[in-house]
Amino acid sequence: MTTNTETQDCAGPKGRMIFLLTHTGRPAAIRSAERVVLGLLRCGIGVRVLTDEAADLAAELPLPAEVELVTEGGPGAVEGCELIIVLGGDGTLLRGAEFARASGVPMLGVNLGRVGFLAEAERDDLDKVVDRVVTKQYEVEERMTLDVLVRNDGHVVHTDWALNEASVEKQARERMLEVVTEVDGRPVSRFGGDGVVCATPTGSTAYAFSAGGPVVWPEVEALLMVPISAHALFARPLVTSPRSVLAVEVQPKTPHGVLWCDGRRTVELPAGARVEVRRGAVPVRLARLHHASFTDRLVAKFALPVAGWRGAPQ
Repeated sequence: MTTNTETQDCAGPKGRMIFLLTHTGRPAAIRSAERVVLGLLRCGIGVRVLTDEAADLAAELPLPAEVELVTEGGPGAVEGCELIIVLGGDGTLLRGAEFARASGVPMLGVNLGRVGFLAEAERDDLDKVVDRVVTKQYEVEERMTLDVLVRNDGHVVHTDWALNEASVEKQARERMLEVVTEVDGRPVSRFGGDGVVCATPTGSTAYAFSAGGPVVWPEVEALLMVPISAHALFARPLVTSPRSVLAVEVQPKTPHGVLWCDGRRTVELPAGARVEVRRGAVPVRLARLHHASFTDRLVAKFALPVAGWRGAPQ
């Protein structure tokens, strides 16, 4: 993980542009978007939104004429922007991560959902968010991603990526998925179950955590492999080197499986398919407003009980 600090005042270069991504299905998100848009425009910073989202926003509030609309949903939508602000829950934040990875533009998430580990701020922090963006008082850190490929009969048939996790799961509810897991070209275990999660440290608090995996601090460089409801003597979570290559082979006589990347992109896995996961070549850049430790973030997000703690002796 690398960190750099940006600290220019509000009188910096003109022509600044922010890309705003919002979960417009929530009235609270639309009200939050209004505060962010008006706050940025008031300070002379341009705002760009997707056309389909603009229609939803305009249905609730008069969208200022200064807001720039863009129809393209790819990396070109963020071209020329210095920051991506995302308002929403985990799903919207992962959608924002797709723009951030493709463009290299940092993403700053405001959590309007429940947990929101990727978010840097909460709904009550909106004015602070605008102020920090205007004055460029934020840090940017890089988060590890995963590169994922699927082979069938030895041929690569699909490639993808993930910020949190790539999960190989059963497709039929009533049948187990039979798989063999592999690390660095060597088999580890064969078992039947609901599947396997391959995750980054960032994703250790997401699906991998729900499957019984460990929480890994984001500055730790590692890959995780976590079986899901496995019927096996040895089916424990594994933490490997970031240089490792993880693989999950769907066995030939098992029902088809399915690959999910960050719970957003999916592809069917026929019997005999092989999924390979390695450290991603392109990280996702996240903007940070706080210097709070990950321990404090963990306690706050999961509402962990810490009453009675006295601290280390001084």
